[in-house]
Order: sequence, then C-alpha cells, then structure tokens
Amino acid sequence: MEPSETLNAEPKSLALYQRDDCPLCDHALAVLAAAHAPEFETVWIDDEPELEALYGARVPVLRDGAGRELDWPFDPASVRRWLEAP
Repeated sequence: MEPSETLNAEPKSLALYQRDDCPLCDHALAVLAAAHAPEFETVWIDDEPELEALYGARVPVLRDGAGRELDWPFDPASVRRWLEAP
C-alpha cells in the first residue's frame, strides 16, 4: 500500500507499517491489543523502496486515514490518547 492510498482512506482507518523479522513490530502488535485498538491493516515495507525510504528506520508506525502517524515507542495509554485525539 502506498502512503498516498492511506491518506485517501477514512480518517478512522488504521495501518501499521512494519517489516518481517522485527521484534519491535511484534511488541507493537501486543501493545495495540492491550490498548484495544480497532482493526488495522498491516503494511509490510519490505521490498517496497518508497515505503522503505519513508518508514525503514521508524517502524513500527501506526497511521490513520487522516495521515496522522504515531511512531514507536508507544504504550497502550499513548495509543488510546492518539486514537481519541481529533
């Protein structure tokens, strides 16, 4: 998925940008579960040059349809605050 496609999504839609073999990404999944985050799409950045350039050093990154991004590190409380923010 291209970042521009995520920008055109509904504001409440979520995508988690991550890569294979990423312990931080695995931890982020557990944090999102603990935060009771709504369903989200997983976007694998591996072998996607544009996504690698944007997110390679930052994964995991949670992005909403309005283009807001929450970079790692995050915890359940910060995820909930971010989701509730306008």
